[in-house]
Amino acid sequence: MLDSAFSQGPIFLACLVFMLGLVVVVHELGHYLAGRAFGAAAESFSVGFGRSIVEITDRRNTRWRVNWIPLGGFVKFAGEHQTAGDIGHIEAAPVGRPFGDLSVGQRSLVLLAGPAANFVLAIVIFSLLAFVNGRSLETVSVGAVNPGPAAEAGFAAGDRFVSVNGTPITDSATVRRIISLSTGDTLDVIVEREGQEISIAVTPVRMMMDNGLGQKHAVGALNIGLSVERTGRQDYGPLAAVSRGVLQTGEVIGTTGRMLGRMVTGREPLDQLSGPVGIGDLSRRVVTASLKADHVPLSTRLYVIFLNMVQVCAYVSVGIGLFNLLPLPVLDGGHLVFNAYEAVAGRALPARVQEISLSFGLALLLGMAVIVTWGDIVETGILGSFGA
Repeated sequence: MLDSAFSQGPIFLACLVFMLGLVVVVHELGHYLAGRAFGAAAESFSVGFGRSIVEITDRRNTRWRVNWIPLGGFVKFAGEHQTAGDIGHIEAAPVGRPFGDLSVGQRSLVLLAGPAANFVLAIVIFSLLAFVNGRSLETVSVGAVNPGPAAEAGFAAGDRFVSVNGTPITDSATVRRIISLSTGDTLDVIVEREGQEISIAVTPVRMMMDNGLGQKHAVGALNIGLSVERTGRQDYGPLAAVSRGVLQTGEVIGTTGRMLGRMVTGREPLDQLSGPVGIGDLSRRVVTASLKADHVPLSTRLYVIFLNMVQVCAYVSVGIGLFNLLPLPVLDGGHLVFNAYEAVAGRALPARVQEISLSFGLALLLGMAVIVTWGDIVETGILGSFGA
């Protein structure tokens, strides 16, 4: 079938390479530039994984590589302990200081530079989108009220959302975002009904909801329909667009951080995370939905696809930046924990402890990857093609 994940494999792969390639390379470029600023010797900067297609060595003996597997990339500093096998090994060829010779503060800044580069990328994208497209302003009201939390709390069709937990409502995305991440939490919702503002306390429950692109997720819901009316558009000049970009990136960081926190505490299922398969499938669905609009000129559809893709890229960039800050060995956050120990104790964590921690962290990360990838595969609907 034309619309199946199989028939759209090339679109899936192209989207996956674009998303992860750009976001991960920017992340690693942040590490590289910070490391070079402190004089660290970079052994290699690789785009992709596996064997090299093209490899160039610069005057500092850093190998710049383009590899066969085009998913992300990595930077390797001389003497940097990324895996258990790196403990005690220092490359002799690169020009500069071994990574371990940097101070604890300098190494920590190098580690933080990767996630920071992801956040900067998101700011740039959101700023450009605000400058080019502005922001749509909407009135969001309650449509159908189905049996469930909203009906029990006293919502009525036609109620206009004013605020949710103190956040003013100017678009439907804000309403959906807050509700979806509030399973089991009581929300204070202000609605306008017949000219009067009414406060309603309501607790979302977890339900399987469609995201509008055919993907279903278990998220917090009130079991209501939303009625959305566009009331105008807010345009931004260059400085205002940058301010909007910073604000929107901050909102996404807050939302993503809250989601990760709820997963760590068990309040949200781990399958809420999306890995490479989920990111590629989401992007594929965005492209497919845009291409199906035959009544719209092709140039307009391609422009919309580009805008949607870079917006998804901004969200993915924030997610990867925050994920890398988790205090798990192998990730940037785990190495920051090692550095914190060294700063307090005055000596590095024993090599054997680092080896065990990095091995454990890698195993844990691989286990998470299997769980997340399996959830992504289920969401793509590929398994359904075998069972019918």
